Amino acid sequence: MSTTYRPTVVTPPPGAVRAADAALKLWGDEASGFVNDWIYVSNEKIQQLVFSLSPGERFRHSERHRTNLGADELFYVLSGVLLLANPETGEVHRVERGDAVWFGPNTWHHGVSHGTETLRVLEFFAPPPATGSSQPYANTKPYLSSPTYTQDDLLGDWPAGRDRAHARHTQHVLRRADLLWRLEGDEGLPVGILLSTPELTCGSIELLPGQRTGVRTHGGDCAGYVVEGRLNLLLPEGVDGSPGKLWFQMERDDGFFVPAGVPYRLFNMTDAPVHVLFGVAPTYLAGA
Repeated sequence: MSTTYRPTVVTPPPGAVRAADAALKLWGDEASGFVNDWIYVSNEKIQQLVFSLSPGERFRHSERHRTNLGADELFYVLSGVLLLANPETGEVHRVERGDAVWFGPNTWHHGVSHGTETLRVLEFFAPPPATGSSQPYANTKPYLSSPTYTQDDLLGDWPAGRDRAHARHTQHVLRRADLLWRLEGDEGLPVGILLSTPELTCGSIELLPGQRTGVRTHGGDCAGYVVEGRLNLLLPEGVDGSPGKLWFQMERDDGFFVPAGVPYRLFNMTDAPVHVLFGVAPTYLAGA
């Protein structure tokens, strides 16, 4: 019996996306394991969600739920420890809180929640499932029936074989030292780029107490997430039919959505730092 795949589509209006309003979805089955998803944005350009696993739980793949997709993906660990593996190559990566890991299309991936704390991961995904990049794409690929989680050829050659291993890895852990730093706008806003491909750009912004950005505009849709602090978002008059400027306040774990070409500003109106992660798809720079 065939099953029709229907991706969850979430297209919020410009502005804040509250954590409490994210679309809840259970991914998986008994063979693959189950993953709890909160979907903030999932339209024709970008998907942003948070997924969680209890300590000791894991996700794999099954015939119905495959994990070899046609998109660029970035995972940022919000809490817990993620062991991310490619069951085709045997590589395994430990990703701790505040670290990220990315991989491109045609990369099998399995995950384990390692430790005593619930694993929570922020995910950016482009092209998103609405374009057919998830299960319809995965179903066109040969099924992986014999997963492996070891690289035995590196035994007897470690750490001397580190460069050889890194050269063939399909998944890449990103730590603070790996960010590409930019000073953007007239105010010289520090923006750390975690990932930038033709399909997806992800980055990090830290606003000091009282700091605000200049006007920002992107060539693609922008989905943001408040990792720490209280963030305010300013949108211009006329957005979404509004007769005036729109002013939003977001707490930790809330998100926001700004469509392509719409200018916006971020404000920290408090006496504590604010940390924001964002994904833009497909084009980061306006007019590019």
